[in-house]
Amino acid sequence: MSFCIAVDGPAGAGKSTIAKRLAGELGIVYVDTGAMYRAMAYHMIQKGTDLEDQEAVSRDCQDAEISIVYDQGEQVVLLNGENVTPYLREESVSGKASVCSANPDVRGRLVALQRKIAEHTDLVMDGRDIGTCVLPDAELKIYLTAGTHTRALRRYKELAQKGESCDLEQIERDIAERDYRDMHREFSPLKKAADAVEVDTSDMTIRQVEEAILSLVSERRGAESESRES
Repeated sequence: MSFCIAVDGPAGAGKSTIAKRLAGELGIVYVDTGAMYRAMAYHMIQKGTDLEDQEAVSRDCQDAEISIVYDQGEQVVLLNGENVTPYLREESVSGKASVCSANPDVRGRLVALQRKIAEHTDLVMDGRDIGTCVLPDAELKIYLTAGTHTRALRRYKELAQKGESCDLEQIERDIAERDYRDMHREFSPLKKAADAVEVDTSDMTIRQVEEAILSLVSERRGAESESRES
């Protein structure tokens, strides 16, 4: 049996950063769901699928086998057995990934593939509906959040460090609007699973967040061991 950790939450809460660190600390797989959507977009590009033709997208997504493995400590995304990792950050692929993800059949296909990975692999998976939709039976569900202003400030500092001009108030408005869209979208809206543990990172360092979740992992694994022994 696998041990799965689902990390959900709004944009800017630090989900990917924490999920990657947890996976590294625990020696388990980090499933980058965003990379899987980009792999699907690459699949469509290779097949020459017209992304404006929803029926074609729905049809062509069905023959994409996408999985994530680790090779010498590095995450590798396989598309029908081929390592496509080098192509996934290309602008043409990233741009088409968001278009593909709007198709419910693409989403259904990727959710099925993500569940397939989770069947026999200890992992950490982050997103906006992992605990509620993708892995509803995950052994540990975390809802990572932070105040809107805190998340905006983090993004502002990140952009400023890159030398990009930005407006804090505009960033905060954008984040609030994205929260609303994510929470009110028709398919799999962002919400805290009933059995998720909420962790507010507003006043916590990355290490403090990591330690808090590692403590929860230890508790759950201990409880599982006791349950099996009894």
